[in-house]
Amino acid sequence: MEFRKAGWTTRLKRFALAADAWLGAGLWGAGQRAGDTYERIRSFADRFTVTGGQRIAAEFASEGLNVGIAGSLVLLMLAIPAFQEGREDALHNQVFAVTFLDRYGSEIGHRGARHDDSLKLEEMPDHLLKAVLATEDRRFYDHFGIDIFGTLRAVTVNARASGVVQGGSSLTQQLAKNLFLNNERSLDRKIKEAFLALWLEHRLTKNEILKLYLDRAYMGGGTFGVAAAAEYYFGKSVKDVSLAEAAMLAGLFKAPTKFAPHVNLPAARARANDVLNAMVDAGFMTAGQVDSAKRNPATPIDRRRDARPDYYLDWAFDEVRRLADDGKVGPDRVLTVKTPFDPAIQERADEAIESILRQHGTAYRAKQAATVVMDPDGAVRAIVGGRDYGASQFNRATSSLRQPGSSFKPFVYATALSAGLYRPNTVVTDRPVCIGNWCPNNYGRSYAGSMPLTVALAKSINTIPVQMSIAIGKATGETHEARAARIGRLKIIETSRAMGLTTPLTDTVSLPIGAAEVTVIDMAAGYAVFANGGKRAKPYAAFDIHNSQGELIYRHDKDEPEPKQVLSTQVAQDMNFMLSKVPTEGTGRKAALDGVITAGKTGTTNGYKDAWYVGFSGNLVGAVWFGNDDSSETANMTGGSLPAMTWKEIMQFAHQGLELKPIPGVAPADAKGVTVAKASTPATAGAAAPGPGAGHMPRQSFEVLSAVGAMFKTIEPSRTAGRPIQVGIREMSPTGSETRIR
Repeated sequence: MEFRKAGWTTRLKRFALAADAWLGAGLWGAGQRAGDTYERIRSFADRFTVTGGQRIAAEFASEGLNVGIAGSLVLLMLAIPAFQEGREDALHNQVFAVTFLDRYGSEIGHRGARHDDSLKLEEMPDHLLKAVLATEDRRFYDHFGIDIFGTLRAVTVNARASGVVQGGSSLTQQLAKNLFLNNERSLDRKIKEAFLALWLEHRLTKNEILKLYLDRAYMGGGTFGVAAAAEYYFGKSVKDVSLAEAAMLAGLFKAPTKFAPHVNLPAARARANDVLNAMVDAGFMTAGQVDSAKRNPATPIDRRRDARPDYYLDWAFDEVRRLADDGKVGPDRVLTVKTPFDPAIQERADEAIESILRQHGTAYRAKQAATVVMDPDGAVRAIVGGRDYGASQFNRATSSLRQPGSSFKPFVYATALSAGLYRPNTVVTDRPVCIGNWCPNNYGRSYAGSMPLTVALAKSINTIPVQMSIAIGKATGETHEARAARIGRLKIIETSRAMGLTTPLTDTVSLPIGAAEVTVIDMAAGYAVFANGGKRAKPYAAFDIHNSQGELIYRHDKDEPEPKQVLSTQVAQDMNFMLSKVPTEGTGRKAALDGVITAGKTGTTNGYKDAWYVGFSGNLVGAVWFGNDDSSETANMTGGSLPAMTWKEIMQFAHQGLELKPIPGVAPADAKGVTVAKASTPATAGAAAPGPGAGHMPRQSFEVLSAVGAMFKTIEPSRTAGRPIQVGIREMSPTGSETRIR
């Protein structure tokens, strides 16, 4: 055994020595060969050795090659993101543009781009092209997409002025930004802009680039391109604009909002004068040729008199874009939308809010208000998003989050009734109730004792909704009061969402008395569920939509799903019965209409920061909010004051001439009294415009034609089989606010 072990060890050592020798020899041989190769290369390179001036030149060439290769790699890395932004289809894409019509078919406004690229470059006036080139890029036909000299000049001028005085981007670079990029001021965007300009110069001719720029640049007033701008500002074809008008149009490229003539005419004229001077400096015209245009500046159409429902249009445009994003309107982006908009109700709503704020706003320290009026199915008739759209475009009716106060309580009551725990005649007790260390108080800081549930809602008792949240939770088997209250609140949130509240509802102990934040339009949609008998009423802005070819591509009644029943019919009727007592026996007496049965609820938040009235009839739903943008406290303003007064002012007018529909679950008290609403006082009855302006078909004619068409479209054989069809006559009310079948 010992002999065999020694023999194995000896053989292993000999193998290791052999391997080492082989490896050493191999490495030595490789080193020798490498040395020989290096000597041969050095010997060959020595033939190119230079000295003196030749060596200096060679060194510079070598370093230049290295820098060039490295620079090319960097440029390639920078160009890749730009080329990813550049898309061939962006050269031909239409900009999203919508024309809106009211419920009678009359045009009420535009949103998105107004553009017209049908004209050829050769058809545009020569003085317009010269005006644009003189101000935007005088060397346009001489550079390759990036004006090196213009950029250096701009850098020098800006450095001397210690600020941005002159832009260095070429016209091609501006087009690249308009087509592919945004207005972000960053080095990354400028790099992309430069590469995309080179790509455009490679793909298109100079005239094609100029034509695209003239067609796609934003010109203010919702217009894109000089053709649309000429029509909008001067009411004429761009082919017919004068030199003064061309200079004013060319001046818009720099800052279309600042120099828009319908916004600031003096600034627009001053800018046009600068353009005329630039044309002389560039050598495109002489001082004598532009002198007449300076002495007779352009006068645009007075757009300030256009009475446009801007808050409504902003919201409707967002809704149409949502439909487009959902793929419901096809690929076309030039659309005509017929909306449920009612111009008479809109005008009365605007006037009512302004009048109430002017009369009482100072006393109550309230500066803002908002309202939404809709049909019970969600068709939005009017939106007031604030007191003055010119001063603030923020839409307080659709975007502002405010606490609803007691106007949120109907959602709590509906949840409790849906759980089968209460009925309108259930006796409840107003008593102290606490969840942890939080104890709600009533408006008068006292307790009223026992009362029917209907009275508790009409009197807006705060403790009852909190007790309801606990009872809802305990109905699930939870015995701990605080945990039961939380379960109840989650059920209330679930019901509120089903009824149309889309904003985040924070679960706090005070949620049952209106501590969560909501929007005005959501509140109107939520109450519409009561008005229509329990069905979800999602607000909508489009009856139908036609594309640029006039083809019908969307109809709300066909392309939207049937509304979901979110409350049982019995719960909706019970809620309506209770809410109908608020304007007659409760906190909303100032909202009661003459001759029209309504239902609703007031709302007031802590510190009197927000005041609401949300109500409805069988025909219309309306939500009104008053407060301040900075959430500062008002002077004891409640929902039963200015909001209720405004709601009445709007709704009394809106119900004139209507064939009134009953509220589900609320029996009419007087058949004569509810057939037709009483007219408003002479001072306010005629304030609203009766319809479209001159040159349009009368609004009555639109209604008659619509009624005839609708009469044959909406009759369902399954519902009329076996019984006679009753045909009515469409009739116009004296105010022009609405027509009805009698």
